[in-house]
Amino acid sequence: MTKRTARGTGARLTDTAGALAAKADLKGRTQARAADLMDKAGALSVQLRSGATKAGHQAQSRAVRGGHAAQEQVLKARHTVQERALRTGHVVQEQAGRAGHLASEKAAEAGRAAQGPLARPVRMAVRAALRRPRQILIAGAALAAAGVAVGVVRRGSRR
Repeated sequence: MTKRTARGTGARLTDTAGALAAKADLKGRTQARAADLMDKAGALSVQLRSGATKAGHQAQSRAVRGGHAAQEQVLKARHTVQERALRTGHVVQEQAGRAGHLASEKAAEAGRAAQGPLARPVRMAVRAALRRPRQILIAGAALAAAGVAVGVVRRGSRR
């Protein structure tokens, strides 16, 4: 063997020995792999935190928008109810005014009628009715029944 061949063979053996030593360094390789995995886990943790924060902000934003929409609907409903109540109040007030006016007119008519020639007999009849309301109601019912009977008889004779 020549010196040159021996040197080449020696260099190859040194390379091979270095490669074998690197493979044999299990602790070093394990530590390197663990450091690599820790870096990946850290990066993933940052991504997850960022995603969770973003999702939290989106949920909060949606909740705020939903709350505002619900509040707006409640206000609209409240205004609608107030408007309807106001309109109904005006209608009731107007009808009560008309009824009061009509009652005043009827009372005035009754007052004028009570001052006429029949005033005294009418007053006496009203006083008697107030003293014996049950008997007056019975008599009124009997008169009404007689009126109905007369109407039925007349109607039957027309046919």
